Amino acid sequence: MTPSRFVFIRSSTGAAFTLRVKYCRSFLCRLRGYTFHPPIRPDEGLLLDSGRTSRLDTAIHMLGVSFDLAVFWINDAGQVVDKTLARAWRPAYLPQAPARYVLETHPSRLNDLQIGQIVQFDDTP
Repeated sequence: MTPSRFVFIRSSTGAAFTLRVKYCRSFLCRLRGYTFHPPIRPDEGLLLDSGRTSRLDTAIHMLGVSFDLAVFWINDAGQVVDKTLARAWRPAYLPQAPARYVLETHPSRLNDLQIGQIVQFDDTP
């Protein structure tokens, strides 16, 4: 996957979960996230790639974010290792287990993926 491209997230368990998300690999893109961004639609999201598996490197902040987000932490194997409803303007969220990717999407999507579920990233619709 290349930076600034859109990728599609699909559940490999057959659940109807497909999102078109912006792929963020650079530090600046990951730091900014949805800071000072207008509220997002249910089919939008960001996939933040820290480049390595870590709890600390996949921590997020909600400072400057004026809306809640469904947040999923995903490891190198594509397994969801944690999830939360991140509230607007909160200082920090840290995953329970090491992850490489952070998927941030509309709060209505929080129950679309469960911890332990496998997801796939794809560059094509």
